[in-house]
Amino acid sequence: MSRHTFAGKAGTTVAIGWDRPLATFFVQVLRPHRTMKGEDETVEWQGTEPGELPTAAAAIAVAAPYADLPETLGATLETDRLKTVATSDGPAQIAARPFLKRS
Repeated sequence: MSRHTFAGKAGTTVAIGWDRPLATFFVQVLRPHRTMKGEDETVEWQGTEPGELPTAAAAIAVAAPYADLPETLGATLETDRLKTVATSDGPAQIAARPFLKRS
C-alpha cells in the first residue's frame, strides 16, 4: 500500500494512494473534528471496495477539489501500483477474501 498526504483546502488533510489487496486507488479527506479535540472527521473516503478507483486519474479527480495536488502525482501513483504487480497475497489477504464485496 502506498499513501501520500497533502495539506488540503479549508484545513483538510488529503491522503491518496494505492491499495494492492483491494486493487484500487483510494482517497481520504479529513478535517479536525469541530467538537472532539484531537479527533478527525471524515469528509470523503473512496476506494474502500475492490476496484472502486481503478486508475490514478480517477483518484486524483476525487481528491482535486480538496487540495492543490502536484502535476506529477499521477505518475507517482502509477509507479506505486506497478511496484506491486508481482506481489501475491499473504495469509491475511487470502483469509479476508471471502468477506470482501466484489463489484
